[in-house]
Amino acid sequence: MSDRPERWTKATVYPDMWTDPDDDPRNSEGSSPDGELPTLQDFLANYRITLRMKCEGLDPEQLARRSVPPSTMSLLGLVRHLAEVERDWRNWITDGDPLPKLYGARDADFDGAVAEQSVVDAAFADLEREQAATDAALAAHPDLGARVGREKIAVRELLVHRIEEYARHCGHADLLRECVDGRVGQ
Repeated sequence: MSDRPERWTKATVYPDMWTDPDDDPRNSEGSSPDGELPTLQDFLANYRITLRMKCEGLDPEQLARRSVPPSTMSLLGLVRHLAEVERDWRNWITDGDPLPKLYGARDADFDGAVAEQSVVDAAFADLEREQAATDAALAAHPDLGARVGREKIAVRELLVHRIEEYARHCGHADLLRECVDGRVGQ
């Protein structure tokens, strides 16, 4: 007998999908946007939605469930980590003093991902707030070639790096979710 959950999906049209195309909130406005900036923003928005979709329907224990030892990775940890990373990206944009870490010491984003509803609620609120603040800070720099902050990073590089970070962690979320309850799909 195995304690691994059986694989399943809610999708009925394509069995390798997370959900049916008509129920998928990503890319719901038809064709892709025109232009480099809107395309980058669209990819980022869709990865953000994907992360939330991978967390939907789970209780605090399931969200906080760790992957394989010695890793401290969990879905809740990923949400906290991405909130921390969004804040850090704002530090790249500014010339001023860096914002303090949200969760304190290194790895506290994952270590503090415990199975309590208040921690879950705070993590999603932190993520939403930090995403909005970073989006607003970047909106002040619509030229993708502009170099910003102390490191003079190009806005384009920052946007692509954000997409890469979310894409990477959505891959982790796929595996974590499958381990929690067996649900699979893109």
